[in-house]
Amino acid sequence: MTVSIFSTRPEPEPPAAGQESVWDYPRPPRLEPVERHLVVVLGGETIAETVRGFRVLETSHPPNYYFPSDDVVPGALDPSAGRSFCEFKGRAQYFSVRSGDRFELDAAWGYERPSPAFEAITGHVAFYPARMDACFVDGTLVTPQEGGFYGGWITPDVVGPFKGGPGSRGW
Repeated sequence: MTVSIFSTRPEPEPPAAGQESVWDYPRPPRLEPVERHLVVVLGGETIAETVRGFRVLETSHPPNYYFPSDDVVPGALDPSAGRSFCEFKGRAQYFSVRSGDRFELDAAWGYERPSPAFEAITGHVAFYPARMDACFVDGTLVTPQEGGFYGGWITPDVVGPFKGGPGSRGW
């Protein structure tokens, strides 16, 4: 018997008025500036807050939000040994995040030298919402994307289904 870790593409949820479907996002992904109020809380303290962020939109993924490093509390990020490679953005560097009595290893990432299409996020950092106390978009609490690898931010204005959960590897 052969067991596949891949599943067929799911049926996209139809978006209602004011919603976006992640199945309408492009591949390769698109980078766009956002003026939404983005907040990250760890250890009971706000460690990052901006209205000058960027979001990456990629088919089947909720958006990842990137914060200018100037909008992250000094001392909240420590470079770590973690690295990964994205075929679209390039080599990512990971950061441990600390605040209050919390320390989260490899809980944020950024690109020192992203590919040309993503140059605007040079010096920006993205956070795994599942590893933080809370993340917010315009005051709305974010639901983290399932799985440990992706760091998408799910809000009521985005519909899926979303990659990252069990059975979604082949999407």
